[in-house]
Amino acid sequence: MAESDERSAITIGRILDAARALFAARGYPEVTTDEIARAARVTKGGLYHHFPSKQRVYVAMLLADLEAKRRLFAAAVASHGTCRERLARLTGAFLALPEDESAMLRLVRRDVNFFQGEDRTRLVRAYQRALPEQVEAIVRDGMAEGELAPGNPRLVSWAFVGLVQVMIGDYAVRELGEGEARLEYVLRLFFEGAVALPAGVGR
Repeated sequence: MAESDERSAITIGRILDAARALFAARGYPEVTTDEIARAARVTKGGLYHHFPSKQRVYVAMLLADLEAKRRLFAAAVASHGTCRERLARLTGAFLALPEDESAMLRLVRRDVNFFQGEDRTRLVRAYQRALPEQVEAIVRDGMAEGELAPGNPRLVSWAFVGLVQVMIGDYAVRELGEGEARLEYVLRLFFEGAVALPAGVGR
């Protein structure tokens, strides 16, 4: 890599890191390019040299983050074991994300409607590849192996993702704690039903 390319890559990394912290703390509408430039220790002209707008910074930041998460969660999809075991690995990786990493996923769901056209499509597709489609692959295998009832794997995967999203909320953390309890809770809800009694317990 040429020295100028290396300097450029370092500058881009600083801009994206600064933007990540600002957007996670305050959301897309409240952050300005001036603030991003100051936090990244670059001039505003330097920022615009790499990103022509705040939107371009935001989209680049989220696409990079979602691709990293896709690779992380793909390890669970590629692993061996039952449907439940593989979903446990994927969900465990999701629930173990540090707060700043979880914040990036919340940003996609919260802010995506600020965008239209190609940017919105790219963000939605990147989110789908990062999480729901990974779950769908495991669910599809579970149905094929008879571990799950036949059905629409896409709908079932989105239902599972919805359950997992609840587990990262403040209330779930207060009630169940930071450890394995949240993972076991969501797996039990999904595989055994929300109000199913434990085996052997009468009414």
